[in-house]
Amino acid sequence: MRARAGVLFVCLGNICRSPLAKAVFAEHARRAGVIELLTIDSCGTGGWHAGEGADPRTIAAAASRSIPLEHVARQFDAAKDPERFRWIIAMDRSNIAALTRMGLSPGRVSLLRSFGGEGEAEVPDPYYGGPEGFDRVYEMIDAACPGLLRAVLADVAGGAV
Repeated sequence: MRARAGVLFVCLGNICRSPLAKAVFAEHARRAGVIELLTIDSCGTGGWHAGEGADPRTIAAAASRSIPLEHVARQFDAAKDPERFRWIIAMDRSNIAALTRMGLSPGRVSLLRSFGGEGEAEVPDPYYGGPEGFDRVYEMIDAACPGLLRAVLADVAGGAV
């Protein structure tokens, strides 16, 4: 059986940005016919929302685009996640800093929007705003996912998972 490429999306609490990124990326992979090559998950750097579902505004942003989103929040597992996931994708620099404090090498983490040609641009946390912020976050995520998928698939083709 062919090895699966692991992609882990990371934000602060794992109820807004990273579950949406997981769902949108999975939708891109489904449409490309490569979902079976991937293991996709999300987590937060903090554990405040562990065990909870996604924010209702996140669910609404996905649902309005017919993207399925099933989610139970969890915190990053420094012992297991770096082994399971070759691709660790952060939403912002504070997520990278938190992952680094947990022992992850900064070189293991990429900002999501860098795959959309936006360099060091971050996906801002929409938690304290209204639904329009979640729609803007969706657009940022959706724009970056094709580039990330191309990078992951090129990596898989090169033999790394």
